[in-house]
Amino acid sequence: MNKTLFPKNPVLLVDDEETWTRSFSLALKSAGINNILCCNDSREVESILETTEVEVIAADLAMPHVSGEDLIRLVTSKHADIPILVITGMSQVETAVQCVKLGAFDFFVKTYDKSSLVSGIRHAIQIRELKRENTTLRSRFFDDRLELPEIFENIVTANAAMRSIFKYIEAIAESSQPVLITGESGVGKELVASAVHKASGRAGEFVPVNVAGLDDNIFADTLFGHKKGAFTGADKARPGLVVNAAGGTLFLDEIGDLAHASQLKLLRLVQEREYMAIGSDLTRKTDARIIAATNIDPEELNESDKFRSDLYYRLKAHHIHIPPLRERREDLPLLVDHFINEYCKAEKRSRPDVPAELINLLMGYNFPGNVRELQFLIMDAVSCTEGKSLNIERLQRHIGKVSSVAADPSQPVPAGQKIAFGAVLPTLKEACEELTLEAMRRADNSQSVAAESLGISRQALNKRLNNMKRENNDN
Repeated sequence: MNKTLFPKNPVLLVDDEETWTRSFSLALKSAGINNILCCNDSREVESILETTEVEVIAADLAMPHVSGEDLIRLVTSKHADIPILVITGMSQVETAVQCVKLGAFDFFVKTYDKSSLVSGIRHAIQIRELKRENTTLRSRFFDDRLELPEIFENIVTANAAMRSIFKYIEAIAESSQPVLITGESGVGKELVASAVHKASGRAGEFVPVNVAGLDDNIFADTLFGHKKGAFTGADKARPGLVVNAAGGTLFLDEIGDLAHASQLKLLRLVQEREYMAIGSDLTRKTDARIIAATNIDPEELNESDKFRSDLYYRLKAHHIHIPPLRERREDLPLLVDHFINEYCKAEKRSRPDVPAELINLLMGYNFPGNVRELQFLIMDAVSCTEGKSLNIERLQRHIGKVSSVAADPSQPVPAGQKIAFGAVLPTLKEACEELTLEAMRRADNSQSVAAESLGISRQALNKRLNNMKRENNDN
């Protein structure tokens, strides 16, 4: 199995004591940092930096030839973007503080316990990644070109918001940080997750798993596996999907439904990159990148008592929100054409002509099931077609049936029918209050859902509700 090096550029360890660089290398590898370059002669650092792109440098302060202080001056003058960590003895702390003033990223006291230094290296890698991503995002903001258009060939769109998502994916592709993908059911979250994986260039596999409805035991067994004899019926060991995703990407769909115990296990996987198989007391490490997805509104997910806020913020290191199909109607002709071609090719049948009225019919429909619903409607229409022209009767019946359900507030209503006026017109203030209260009733008191239906931000709705409450109390 191909193993992806983390980080992409090596961590350079500089110390004249070969035993220390060897033992520190082992400590870093056990923490999942496996791209390491060791140097036991500080005079060689300059030539290494001229030929090799280095992610982070950890250097001993007291070295012959080129001291730690001189090394800091060299790195900060010629390679200012590379963070350098100073390793010092107990008696050199004051000098180490001076090194930080010279431009060192941080300093650590050399001890047998290397955990704090490993954490420092990991922190420096994360900071470097974020700076690189910020630079890339700034440059892409002014450049409309996609560097890897072939990565997105499976996502059919002409929408500007989707193109911005593609540019964002290219900018964060090489990051090791988690990604949270949000959007309604059927918008194509797995396709976007797959695009993130392809853009990353990771050598490992893209491993998708839907975790909705999994209890804690099945979740742990599916992801982390089990030892032989771990429970009744475990007659052989099972590796788990995290192992399959080594060097690649683990995609967890519908994480909003996870049990609390499973959330805690996932937090450890995301935060520490470690897990334990069922029945084992051996901690294992993973270098898989985690991408999670949910159809629950992100603000609602964060505020819910059912989902851990620490896990939410860890997963949301990068966030992609996919707009629903009703917000990108310009994609309808492209998607219809794509699904007809796809289905006809799979079924080895000739392509039917598309009636002129089809697109207009689809344009007036809100697609609560999004792209997935459109795909099934087109497949069904092609299946029922016997002549040269696409049979859209069943499609018309489906849209007419759904659109006629008055209780569904997501469906479009003609402008003159949205509000019924009585003999006496309400004041603007009264109308706003009634509209706000009705939106809250329909949303079952969910401010996020009510705000979306009113076309305002959640903060604006919250302010309006507080003002109404204050005025009622005053009266």
